[in-house]
Amino acid sequence: MSVCPCNSEKELDECCGPILAGTKPPPTAEALMRSRYTAYVVKDYPYVLKTCHETTRPEEDEFDDGQAVEWCGLEIKDTEAGGEDDEAGIVEFVASYRSQGALLGLHEKASFIKEDDQWFYVDGDIIKPPQARSEKIGRNSPCPCGSGKKYKKCCR
Repeated sequence: MSVCPCNSEKELDECCGPILAGTKPPPTAEALMRSRYTAYVVKDYPYVLKTCHETTRPEEDEFDDGQAVEWCGLEIKDTEAGGEDDEAGIVEFVASYRSQGALLGLHEKASFIKEDDQWFYVDGDIIKPPQARSEKIGRNSPCPCGSGKKYKKCCR
């Protein structure tokens, strides 16, 4: 037995394994998201394609095994709808991966739709991290000490 890669803390055979094998459908949008992540980890690209909605399904040759991506973890940030009785849902997640020695993350707000009791991934919006702001004080900025003088004439 092994722990499921989707970070559910369940065994693979009790979590995404039956979904990937096709013996159990994913009951929620989040379950589909977790199973798709697991499929990327185990390189089950036919499952990834099969679970894309027909209107947004990529071509099979878009999956390049030569990229040498090592998936490191999945964190579900938020879900909106996507339950067993819903017809649509959104799952916000961060998938961490290592590529060319760098640890990176894919932060996405993914849309899902349920048709004929089957969940499908539709598309996602990438969430970019906020720009780093410099805390550098300009020469003509007010001095942070509160003196009221310009920084260049005070504490510089």
